[in-house]
Amino acid sequence: MKKRHFPLFAARLCIFPLSCALALLLGCARPAWSQAQPKEGVDVGKPSSMARLVPAGQVEQAAGQQYEQLKQAAIQKNALAPPDDPRVRRIREVARRILPFTPKWNPRAAEWKWEINLIGSRQINAFCMPGGKIAFYTGIIDGLQLSDDEIAIVMGHEIAHALREHARERIAKQVATNAGANILSHALGLGRVGSTAVGASAGLLSLKFSRDDETEADTVGLELAARAGYDPRAGITLWRKMQAANKGAPPQWFSTHPGSANRIKEIERHLPQVMPLYQRALQAGVPVRP
Repeated sequence: MKKRHFPLFAARLCIFPLSCALALLLGCARPAWSQAQPKEGVDVGKPSSMARLVPAGQVEQAAGQQYEQLKQAAIQKNALAPPDDPRVRRIREVARRILPFTPKWNPRAAEWKWEINLIGSRQINAFCMPGGKIAFYTGIIDGLQLSDDEIAIVMGHEIAHALREHARERIAKQVATNAGANILSHALGLGRVGSTAVGASAGLLSLKFSRDDETEADTVGLELAARAGYDPRAGITLWRKMQAANKGAPPQWFSTHPGSANRIKEIERHLPQVMPLYQRALQAGVPVRP
């Protein structure tokens, strides 16, 4: 509920030349879909080419497996909300309206097998894993008494992480850091990168995004919500609620994000870009297609 053919190099290269070689490699291999940016709405620049160090399909497969494990654990605890739960219906309706706008940010999203579930827990938390696996915790809906507009802000933010492939980028950075010259020497052919990436993605749920990632997800999430007909100004009320919930230890969803005061300022800065999309959606009576 955020930049991202050479000869093979010998393993004895020092760290500085290795970093330069990585920069050259990534700079020459930008994904084709990153060239298209929205002509209206927000502009957050091109996604990081670092993510190309690991295969998207393998990261998404690992995410799907971990998501299924999470669901099974919730079922065993009788914590997976049934489809007829009013809160499940709410979050799935929000997703239904947002998802048509996801391919403009990442064409792979059109092929993802999206799934939205609600888990009974006091955690103030929500996430969207690579490949479109979404989970909300009852703590964030009930604890913060979220409106549908606020749910859309949270969901848009989390979906944006997946669309911009922030998890894949973080894994790629771990792979590059841990494997050094050996990974670079196999990067062009992706010889050992795939298996290394699967191991690095074993803890997708515990990945921490950078402040830049979070700001980017906030911004893209605002546009997704606005196009779907949800009020982007709800981002301000959401973060005020987050501030109030942060009197003690910060909630999990809050603790990995930049300070709420700064986020509110950023949201206010982008409102002129997204409010016209929201107003058009209201006038049309249906979500505005890109």
